[in-house]
Amino acid sequence: MQLYIHIPFCRKKCRYCDFASYPGREADMPSYLDALLREAVMQAEILGRPTLETVFIGGGTPSLLPPNSLARLLREARRLFAISPDAEITSEANPGAITPEWLTAATEGGVNRLSLGMQAVQPELLRTLGRIHTAEETAASVRMARAHGIRNISLDLMFGLPGQTLAQWRETLNAALALEPQHLSCYGLIPEEGTPLYHDLIAGHLTLPDDGAERAMYDEALTLLERHGFRQYEISNFALPGFACRHNLGYWLQTPYLGLGASAASCLPDAGHPHSAYVRTANPAGLDAYLDMVTQQNWSLRETTPISPTEARFETLMLGLRTAQGVSEKDFLLSHGVSLSECYGAKLSMFRDQGLLIDENSHWRLTRRGMDVQNAILVELMDDKAD
Repeated sequence: MQLYIHIPFCRKKCRYCDFASYPGREADMPSYLDALLREAVMQAEILGRPTLETVFIGGGTPSLLPPNSLARLLREARRLFAISPDAEITSEANPGAITPEWLTAATEGGVNRLSLGMQAVQPELLRTLGRIHTAEETAASVRMARAHGIRNISLDLMFGLPGQTLAQWRETLNAALALEPQHLSCYGLIPEEGTPLYHDLIAGHLTLPDDGAERAMYDEALTLLERHGFRQYEISNFALPGFACRHNLGYWLQTPYLGLGASAASCLPDAGHPHSAYVRTANPAGLDAYLDMVTQQNWSLRETTPISPTEARFETLMLGLRTAQGVSEKDFLLSHGVSLSECYGAKLSMFRDQGLLIDENSHWRLTRRGMDVQNAILVELMDDKAD
């Protein structure tokens, strides 16, 4: 099983962000941590102190937690759950919002992987995104993390930004590689409705690169990172051998996971619904709503969605096609009791003939051209998911 812990505090909300994060609410950190740990106690009792193979602390900005609060969180997680000795324990952090004291608490608590939101190196692009750090602070944070013994460092980068050129993207990639990370996540910007960046785009104050320019940026990442020894193991993720993010792979391979905190989602086996494969739950996203739910112990406020066997089969295909290894016919049959060809055979063959899918060693995976149109492929496959 995997554990995700959400820390919804940040100094300033980025202009593209629609996650559950709340600037200016740092005074609520103590009550939030109390509530989060009460939820953890309840879940640990229900699940019978499960063994965790990965832990991921995300946000928001987890590096804003005071060191003593982070230490308490990690200590209680070990008390309530059986964390595997070789577990991957990741925390996100923002460059410029990280201190030696915080890193000491993190590493003493078992954090062995750090994910930093670098995004870009050009000051003008960082301002467009509403980021409050500099490229120099990213480099300083990497050096600080290494000095505290963290050897597994991931950097998040964004392309397809308003005003971004291919030369700027190449500069960002090279700057990231110069920091010698073990893992890089390269995401195309998706303007989320309701964010300040989205409103600027709608109003015409900003303009995105066209599809061809964005595709050229993605191709540049594929070429440059491969040249530096990185393997693409998922559409947006690249790692040196042995450093693929186990937590993220767990999501794509449908490993059961528990989420704690505001907006956190869980996906667990469903004993209460005999006609579903598993159940997905989501906590209230609002900070006050989450605190009220835990204080009142009104767990019915969580959104609960049973996932039918048919939906589970489609999710196996959808998530598996994001990975480099693709979807195994053998594993699909073992998981669902029905073959991949019975469910999707005609459509898979059609996309193979179009050069969008490859059937290799009984694994179906996207071609490079298929990655460009994966959403259209999934829409077509979704039509076949009904029994």
